[in-house]
Amino acid sequence: MPITPTEQIWMNGEFVPWADAKVHILTHTLHYGMGVFEGVRAYETDDGPAVFRLTDHMVRLNNSARMMMMELPYSVEQLIQAVKDTVRRTGLPSCYIRPIAYFGYGEMGLNTIPCEVDVAIACWPWGAYLGDDAATKGVRMKVSSWTRHDHNTMPPSSKTTGNYVNSSLAKVEALKAGYDEAVMLSPHGWVSECTGENIFVARGGKLITPPTSAGALEGITQDSVTTIARDLGFETTVDNLARTDLYIADEMFVCGTAAEVSAVNSVDDRQIPCPGPMTRAIAGEYGKAVRGQVDKYKDWVEHVS
Repeated sequence: MPITPTEQIWMNGEFVPWADAKVHILTHTLHYGMGVFEGVRAYETDDGPAVFRLTDHMVRLNNSARMMMMELPYSVEQLIQAVKDTVRRTGLPSCYIRPIAYFGYGEMGLNTIPCEVDVAIACWPWGAYLGDDAATKGVRMKVSSWTRHDHNTMPPSSKTTGNYVNSSLAKVEALKAGYDEAVMLSPHGWVSECTGENIFVARGGKLITPPTSAGALEGITQDSVTTIARDLGFETTVDNLARTDLYIADEMFVCGTAAEVSAVNSVDDRQIPCPGPMTRAIAGEYGKAVRGQVDKYKDWVEHVS
């Protein structure tokens, strides 16, 4: 999905023109993948643009950096304010937000200890990642031949740039085979997550989502959806899933900041009822929650003004 430029990007505490937001070709993270990032969305509300669960995203960015032994030069509070300032500068009623921290230019080699840490925040208008009709029409999935990495290989709980080589290989494989998205399995064969979304499967009237021990990212949208599902009266649990559990699911959906809540209509060409009643109800409530229209979830919505 092409990027639509906005006027400015926040870089190391200053706003620079979009076209001038550049890094040196010898930037450490470009060579070794040691960077951390977040995907965040701001939505149009009755009180202007508001960022969904902004504080939680910035806490996770900081936690990812800590796992990488990367000391961010800004506090969580400073990053929250920087995101709000950047969204406000765009003048957009809604947008996608990409904060990223990376080891910059000046040192080469695998040792990151001497490297300086740079931070940037960009915003641009962006539609639904898996398609505007993904919540109702659903998406086709295949189980990837690529395995989600193990906790002692590259920590999947850190939203690290290098981790997404694994996801990109799986995504491109799925697209070239004619599917919309890939399901990734853990080294032990359990369902982990998609290339950029958490998974929810309905079996016997109960929603199941894979645990972090299977390599799933501890998703902020996943947490939001779990809360919404339980508030709607749906039994929801965290448990291991085999790939065959997907084939016989009563319904299935995936969720993430970019994908929001997207139904799944098939896995490995096994048809799944789509969209199921739980998927429809949760997607509808989520769509209202992110726009500040549900009182019980208003703390999730952080206005930029």
